Amino acid sequence: MHQHAAQSLRQDDRRSLGSVFPLDAPRGELTWRADLGVGFYPVEAGITPYDQAYFDRFERDANTPLGRALMDARCDFVACHYQGVLLDVGIGSGAFIDRRRADGRSTYGYDVNPAGIRWLKDRHLDLDPYVTSVPAASFWDVLEHIPFYGVLLANVRRWVFLSLPIFHDKQHALRSKHFRPTEHCWYFSRDGLVLAMNLCGFELAAENVVETELGREDIGSFAFRRAPE
Repeated sequence: MHQHAAQSLRQDDRRSLGSVFPLDAPRGELTWRADLGVGFYPVEAGITPYDQAYFDRFERDANTPLGRALMDARCDFVACHYQGVLLDVGIGSGAFIDRRRADGRSTYGYDVNPAGIRWLKDRHLDLDPYVTSVPAASFWDVLEHIPFYGVLLANVRRWVFLSLPIFHDKQHALRSKHFRPTEHCWYFSRDGLVLAMNLCGFELAAENVVETELGREDIGSFAFRRAPE
């Protein structure tokens, strides 16, 4: 399915490396490509809620039994495949970075939230993956926020670890608590995500639903390895 769909894409569908179809979707509407298992919603510039309150909410959530279990699960998942330096993209409150560094693992971060940027700079842990290549990166509930994620992924040399909502179809996405018109521009089925990552040069290495088992709704976790050229 993935190979056939990839071959069927027009050249201009590939133009942003991360976009599996053109981004000129109708305003205020989720466009779903059923043949690819990928949806796109054009989040309007300037309405995203990334501020101190957003950071504080992640900090509160991290200091709960579920939050601590999620950080443990994410760190364990990465450690099963990779032991080196890692960049966490979209740090939330920095809990994942703190958890990894407490285990002696070099971890840096990148964020667009001013509160997250301050947190990173205060600890001298900020690193921009758009200008610096990194061996591995994590995207916990983050990839769906990034319109041109392929530009960033082009600078990841070996491993990508991520979690995000997984949908069966357009109606599932629209009914979901994860349909967030002020934040999420990408909506993936499981196969759609694998296809999108294939188009960015990564192959699936592992997947699980541990975050769903811990109590989150429809969340999948994935490890992708840079495919041989």
